[in-house]
Amino acid sequence: MTVKSVRDVTFDLLRQLELTTLFGNPGSTEETFLKNFPSDFRYIQTLHESSAVGAADGYAQATRKPAIVNVHTSAGLSNSMSNIMTAAQNKTPLIITAGNQTREMLLMEPWLTNVSPTELPKPWIKWSYEPVRAEDVPAAFMRAYAMAMQPPAGPVFLSIPLDDWDKPALGDVVVRSVSSKIAPDPSRISQFAEKLSAAKNPVLIYGSGIARGKGWDIGIQLAEKLNCHVFSAPASEVPSFPENHPLYAGGLPFAIQPLSKKLAGYDVAIVIGAPVFRYYPYVAGEYLPEGLELLHITDDPNEAGRAPVGDSLLSSPVLALNSLLELVGKRTAILPEVPQQKHRMSPHPAAQSIPQQASPLSALQLFQGLRDFTPEDTVLIEESPSNLGELHTAWSIDKPDSFYTFASGSLGWNLPASIGIALAERDSGRNRPVLAIIGDGSFQYSIQGLWTAAQLKLPILFIVPRNGEYAILKSFAELENAPGVPGLDLPDLDIASLAKGYGCIGVRAETLDEINVICKQAFSRLVPTVIEVPIIPVVPPLL
Repeated sequence: MTVKSVRDVTFDLLRQLELTTLFGNPGSTEETFLKNFPSDFRYIQTLHESSAVGAADGYAQATRKPAIVNVHTSAGLSNSMSNIMTAAQNKTPLIITAGNQTREMLLMEPWLTNVSPTELPKPWIKWSYEPVRAEDVPAAFMRAYAMAMQPPAGPVFLSIPLDDWDKPALGDVVVRSVSSKIAPDPSRISQFAEKLSAAKNPVLIYGSGIARGKGWDIGIQLAEKLNCHVFSAPASEVPSFPENHPLYAGGLPFAIQPLSKKLAGYDVAIVIGAPVFRYYPYVAGEYLPEGLELLHITDDPNEAGRAPVGDSLLSSPVLALNSLLELVGKRTAILPEVPQQKHRMSPHPAAQSIPQQASPLSALQLFQGLRDFTPEDTVLIEESPSNLGELHTAWSIDKPDSFYTFASGSLGWNLPASIGIALAERDSGRNRPVLAIIGDGSFQYSIQGLWTAAQLKLPILFIVPRNGEYAILKSFAELENAPGVPGLDLPDLDIASLAKGYGCIGVRAETLDEINVICKQAFSRLVPTVIEVPIIPVVPPLL
């Protein structure tokens, strides 16, 4: 009787879990896992480990399934930490694996050993493990899957010595299923519903957890039954409410005092599927305006624990929405005027208006043109922090799963994430166009991802607004009264040439007519298109 190896049993398990796409950058200690790579599996090669994590994150979000990442021992894991942090805050279920040196040599810590494999990826990993014996590797994958999927979903990590894979397995691993949702406590959700029903002027604050749970429709129904305003939680990575809905009031600022001021006049606010709150610059003030009671629903005990104010309830956001919809009374009171804002979900407005001119374009002109030049169902991915106000002024997010950005603020996620999202569009047959708008500074953090997009023949359209500076940092310097900070200008970048070097179509366009012509061709090509567009440099407001 043929005895299966640890590797054979592990790949059988991954087949049963339908995890047959691996994202990675190969290393020496991973080759024993990847050798004789099965023909029914797919390996998505990236040129940097952080890009592998970002692409897997985008793919997992777009498919709503976990994804597997394979990086290189301690060096590769260290390289990938930025996007592991983002995946954790995105609450994306990833199984991240890395090889380690041969067990016989671990005691002496040879070259490229991960000397503290379970500690290195913390605190951004839900569960981190190196099996005590080779025979435990397949079961460790099963546990990793369970840990990644259970709420709050997130990345997990396995370190596997390179000589484990060829060892004989004990037998097939037991495949288990786990729940990815938790229901609200009936008594507490009833209390929350009573408070919302009795409120004179309630307000809903929706976070990304609703979108992750496919909760757009139920969120709309609750807002309409309560007949109340809906805000996006500050700096949401994916929207959970249509911005063209008459009850939509926009995104909340991400600083204490202006956020509190924005909520003045409401008597009960409930945050669903987001932290309380995501802040960036420190602007002192009261967390809540006088007379406002805050309620909070999250599937993350850490979010509930660290909230500075508000009464919390642990629940999957969409299950809580369903319960609230059933329990709250229908409000017929006359609704105060909706405080709509031009910049929609952006936490800060656009820069002061600039006189219209032909060249260089303003950021607002560029984004308005792109909205006109691209199909209605285009998926938008954003990493241009200097231009958030302009982008969201020009581009209304009205459909679920049509906008993505990062929860962490750590640059370098969106370019590889666009690869995973575009790949998921192709795999699913939806085939929606994918447009990624990434600033010239942000673009450099993961530019090597262009090679993977080109190799996969993904017709992603990358737009790079070229302002030649880290404008968002200049804005922060103004807020902090920190003049004379070096390193905030970015001269002499030739982005179009860089794109060509990775196998993409790279062009520089200065007018809307030029951009329109390129947009008409981009989504039918077999390679990505990168358009570098000079724009008027402005320092945006942070608040």
